[in-house]
Formats: sequence, structure tokens, C-alpha cells
Amino acid sequence: MVKRARGSVRPGQRRPIDRRPAAPVTGGGTTAPRPTGLSDAELARAAELEAQLLAEERAAEAARKRTSDRPAAREIAGTRTIAFEDEYAYVARDLRDIVRIAVLLLAILFALYLVIDVFEVVRIG
Repeated sequence: MVKRARGSVRPGQRRPIDRRPAAPVTGGGTTAPRPTGLSDAELARAAELEAQLLAEERAAEAARKRTSDRPAAREIAGTRTIAFEDEYAYVARDLRDIVRIAVLLLAILFALYLVIDVFEVVRIG
């Protein structure tokens, strides 16, 4: 472990910032105390921002309710409405075709198993 010397500056590092307390004000006295609360203008601005946020939340909630109440349909060209079930009917048709082909292939494999292994109609090797 490398020993660090106090006050040394390495390449790529800066010297620490010298933070000295502010010099007292001369010529009469004391400085004005900092206000601890918010001013009336700041309170009014905060109330205005809160009102805007609440209005945006209400609008978003109303939009969510409108979209959830709407049936599952999509408008096409502004005149026709097609239900999603009708629009994606080709997916169901394709899935049925896949199942039919899988059943047919399994039936063929079972028939070959019966012919080759069980009944020994065909001898391999």
C-alpha cells in the first residue's frame, strides 16, 4: 500500500478546495438572518405545480378508463371495425394445421414401429 503524503498533488488530481469561513461584514453590524420558511410566492408556485400534476394524473386516469372500457376492436380506414378474433383468425387456422401435421407424423411413426418392431414384417440388418 502506498503512503499518501498530506498536501501532495498527483497527476490527474486537483488540490483540495480551501473553504474558509466568510469574513464578517464590517461597517455596522450583523448580517440579516436567512429566512427559514417559504415565501408567499414560493407557496403559490408550489400550489400551482401541484394542481397541474393532479390535473395530469386525472387526465391519465380518465384515458386509462376509456381504453379499458373499449371493446377489443380496431378501426380500419375510419369506417370498418374488425374484432381482433376475426383479424387474427389465420393464427388459429395455422395452429390447427400444425396440430394436424404433428398427429399425422406421430401416426406414421407408430405404424412404422408396429410394422418393424412388433410384427417384424420388415427386417432391418
